[in-house]
Amino acid sequence: MISFKRLLLAAGGAIGFCLPIAAQEKAAYDQHEAFAPVFYPAYGDDVRAADGTPGPGYWQNRADYTINATLDETKHEITASTTITYTNNSPQALSFVWLQLDQNIYNSTARAVAATAIAGGRWGMRDKFNGGYTLTSVAVILEGKTYPAQYTVTDTRMKIALPKALKARGGSVRFSIAYNFIIPEYGTDRMGRLQTRNGWIYEIAQWFPRMCVYDNVQGWNTLPYLGQGEFYLEYGDINYNITAPAKHIVVGSGELLNPKEVLTAEQLKRWKQASESDTTIMLRTVAEVTDAASRPAGNTMLTWKFRCNNTRDVAWASSPAFVWDAAKMNIPGGKTALAMSAYPAEVASDSAWGRSTEYVKGAVEFYSKYLYPYTYPVAVNVAGIVGGMEYPGIVFCHNGSRGAGLWGVTSHEFGHNWFPMIVGSNERKFAWMDEGFNTFINGLADSAFNNGEYLSKRPSRGSTTASSFTGNESESLFTIPDVIQGRNLGNMAYAKPGAGLGLLRNLILDAPVFDSALRYYVHQWAFKHPTPWDFFHCIENYSGETLDWFWRGWFIDKWKFDQSVDGVAYVNGDPARGSMIAISNLQQLPMPVVIEIREANGNKSRIKLPVEIWQTGGSWKFIYPSTSVVQQVIIDPDDKTPDMDRRNNTWPRL
Repeated sequence: MISFKRLLLAAGGAIGFCLPIAAQEKAAYDQHEAFAPVFYPAYGDDVRAADGTPGPGYWQNRADYTINATLDETKHEITASTTITYTNNSPQALSFVWLQLDQNIYNSTARAVAATAIAGGRWGMRDKFNGGYTLTSVAVILEGKTYPAQYTVTDTRMKIALPKALKARGGSVRFSIAYNFIIPEYGTDRMGRLQTRNGWIYEIAQWFPRMCVYDNVQGWNTLPYLGQGEFYLEYGDINYNITAPAKHIVVGSGELLNPKEVLTAEQLKRWKQASESDTTIMLRTVAEVTDAASRPAGNTMLTWKFRCNNTRDVAWASSPAFVWDAAKMNIPGGKTALAMSAYPAEVASDSAWGRSTEYVKGAVEFYSKYLYPYTYPVAVNVAGIVGGMEYPGIVFCHNGSRGAGLWGVTSHEFGHNWFPMIVGSNERKFAWMDEGFNTFINGLADSAFNNGEYLSKRPSRGSTTASSFTGNESESLFTIPDVIQGRNLGNMAYAKPGAGLGLLRNLILDAPVFDSALRYYVHQWAFKHPTPWDFFHCIENYSGETLDWFWRGWFIDKWKFDQSVDGVAYVNGDPARGSMIAISNLQQLPMPVVIEIREANGNKSRIKLPVEIWQTGGSWKFIYPSTSVVQQVIIDPDDKTPDMDRRNNTWPRL
């Protein structure tokens, strides 16, 4: 591209001759609205600094869990007890606490059931299942004394009144909760069970009472779980023990603490081989699934013990049908972790799940280099009934996925181990902060994996997204997920925010600046709770660019975008003396301009003009140093922006 410094930018009328301008519709653009000086709703403070980083007084509360659970495959039931140690690091004493009982979404009286349309949908109940938690005991242990809990359950939330106020800045309380629930077959595409020829596959999530987040923005975050909005959780260490039939293989978040007690000698040997191998090693083959010797002898039940540190959640899967394989992942800083896959024999071919661990390894290694080192000791991909769902160190992907589809869902779900597992945003309010960010990095991973094996061969066309991103049926990204119309969720939570980061990287900033800024944001907010405003502040301060016009138009509002080439005239009528080119910004959203100019002598040049050209209005003229007749001028020649009317992007009009 021609350097901006080589261009003589001139306001209209600076050269004394008339420029023929094509007739155009009335512009909707208002520079005073686009570049309004007041954008941020509050000043920075010692908790959330104005530069978008955690302030010197930043705090968040902590929740540690110890869980013991037993799986009854005859009843499809989980029976469990959980001890929660909750630490109040806030400056406020707490007289009550709130917990999430997300499993209650499967009760027939749940708000989610009432709020599900007749047609159902991905998050709707697909059968007459009536589940949810049965609480058998709830106790509070505070200052060394045990009290029967005074609690109230409201749908998917539980409020516990404390016998004494929990002290600020370090006060600690424990909750002991015993419960059971029946595992739904279809768990709103986040958990469930699948019948295979060698037994049930159980994918278990939202399986223990979890603390709601208490923060300096909302206080207690208690939005009910309705299905479409995901989760907002505190960090802590989770120790959990799963007692399952001995014929089962159990995989889960975090480190398996007792492999010698639950694996055969041959499996232990293969585990060690896998931990040193960059290629996939079979831990349990297809033939061994039906071989009793592939499980330790002498027990009807076995307890698998796991620990996951500094995590917001854990999930697990259990089945007698699992084929199981693994390979080493290489993590920056000289660390390694183990990629694993567990899947039924029906999908074990290389055209299906036989390459799953290769996909896990490729995705996790890429994201670790691009953003932040992977933090968990294992990364497990499980084939089951769930279409695609993420948890720390483990994801559930549909057993029918294969090839490009399996790569795509695996890469996407493991991308979530950065957003929101490491960067702990509020998914239930701001889906775009994890789904959109993840969609963006997924595109980068597609290019990197196996020399672009699954990179789409179709060119990306920004103009095709214009109507879906900004049309009358579209919605603001600042819409709670449960309020977003189901038909819009893919665009509003995934595609549009992902495209927004792409515009920042490829047009508004540039790749090195944006990549560094995004990486800085991730490192600053790792295992913390950023808001959208923290993200906006952070990118602006690190890049040195004021971007409120973009945040306002793309993320908060749904401004339309339309740029136009209006005409060309020659200085003193001589193209060799230069050409004056007129352009317009016709709709509400301004944007930097990329223009390609083609001359009769074969010269072809690209120039880039900054967004600041639109600060004084919606029309701009500049001098291009032409040496012959200008044959064509094209705005956005690669079709990378969501321009709603590309007919006016070219002069002369086609």
